[in-house]
Amino acid sequence: MSDINEQTENWRGKEYSFYSHIKCEAFPCHEISNIENFNCLFCYCPLYALGKNCKGNYTYLPSGVKNCTNCSYPHEKENYGNIINRFEDIKKVMSL
Repeated sequence: MSDINEQTENWRGKEYSFYSHIKCEAFPCHEISNIENFNCLFCYCPLYALGKNCKGNYTYLPSGVKNCTNCSYPHEKENYGNIINRFEDIKKVMSL
């Protein structure tokens, strides 16, 4: 069990797990309380494909389109590990 925890937590403090593009024309694209921790790495959220199972703060528009305007989950620095741990779920959904 410790091997799994070590593998899923080894990203903490690594440069590849965080990127803040403060010169982006849309920065910040979502409201967040701590702008220093605004992570642009998942600008296009990979969890979007999971629909209702993404666990983010989303709504659906009357047209049926998923609206993530109020979701800052992929932009919060501490959620990197949670997102990469969902790649198997994304793979399953995408292979249907």
